Amino acid sequence: MGRKLILLSTMNLLMAISHFAYATPSTHIWAPSTDIQPFGKSHFGIDVYIPVEDVVGGTSPSPITDIGLTIGILPFKKFNTEIGIDHKSGFGDLDNYPWYFNTKVGIPEGAFEKYFPGIALGIYDIGTEHNKTNYNISYVKIAKTFIYLGRFSIGYFRGNSDLLLDKDGKSDNEGIFCAWERTMSEISDRLWICVEYMGTDSPYGCFNFGFSYKFTDNISVIVGYNIYNNDDLANTITVQVDIDF
Repeated sequence: MGRKLILLSTMNLLMAISHFAYATPSTHIWAPSTDIQPFGKSHFGIDVYIPVEDVVGGTSPSPITDIGLTIGILPFKKFNTEIGIDHKSGFGDLDNYPWYFNTKVGIPEGAFEKYFPGIALGIYDIGTEHNKTNYNISYVKIAKTFIYLGRFSIGYFRGNSDLLLDKDGKSDNEGIFCAWERTMSEISDRLWICVEYMGTDSPYGCFNFGFSYKFTDNISVIVGYNIYNNDDLANTITVQVDIDF
């Protein structure tokens, strides 16, 4: 029992110091969206999470880098699947296990009739080391677009109870997540904004907002600001470069 408590405390401290970055299924800014890569299309992303403050105790967290590739693998219009792999660094000793996997299945919005919502079911942050990197966040999410108002999404997630811990080392491994997003066509069809929330006091829990600008049809940049539910963690700026091909 004592060894387990030491392990959990150590993991919580590592995440508080090093902070956290997601393996990247198709996302909003922070959490998975209902979007899925089309068949034969690939999405390459470089995400950098830059701390803007020290954590409790005055420690300066390291930036986290996440380089990922996601590919659409089903040739159907009304049912899609994507798979992905990510290499993450900046976690200290956990960098010895840098590979994480994700997959998602879903039905696109409007697939069966005009008001049919987008639906996605998936899992991400499937690490390779038991009780060190196997966060295994499974989720379900629905989304609906309203004219002029944008798209609203809501879902539920659950992860590894031994790794998703609050600042007291207690399990906090499930909750809701939601998002609002909109293309600002009044300004430019290439400009997109988003606000989203993920409920847990583990390092996954976050309120964030940001924008994206599409420089070409297949190259875009996202800039976001992340405010974590656990106030012992340093808030971060997210910078993402996305390339579709």
